[in-house]
Amino acid sequence: MDRKVISISSKRQITIPQRFFDSLGFESEAECILRGNELVIRPVKPAHGGEFAEQILAELISQGLSGTELLEKFKEKQAAVRPAVEAMLSEAEDIAAGKAEFSAYEDIFGGEE
Repeated sequence: MDRKVISISSKRQITIPQRFFDSLGFESEAECILRGNELVIRPVKPAHGGEFAEQILAELISQGLSGTELLEKFKEKQAAVRPAVEAMLSEAEDIAAGKAEFSAYEDIFGGEE
């Protein structure tokens, strides 16, 4: 593990060490995540647009949405994808660490009908 102690300014600012900045591919934005008693700071990766986009659009179109209403609902749904995936990953980590109960696919979605 590569470790470096850094100072926090009176304005609560920190400087990411250059080697971490370069090796992780930071650009102009960082994402901060509170995970238990840790603060994770990682580069914001540009969305590739394909993740779930077609499924989201198909669902909204099937609901009869179009025009501005479709665009607004699409943005809302797309913004919810990442937090949902992060929540699933966090839950998976808890299950792997024995801190949470395991749920089977059928428990969540039911059996095949």
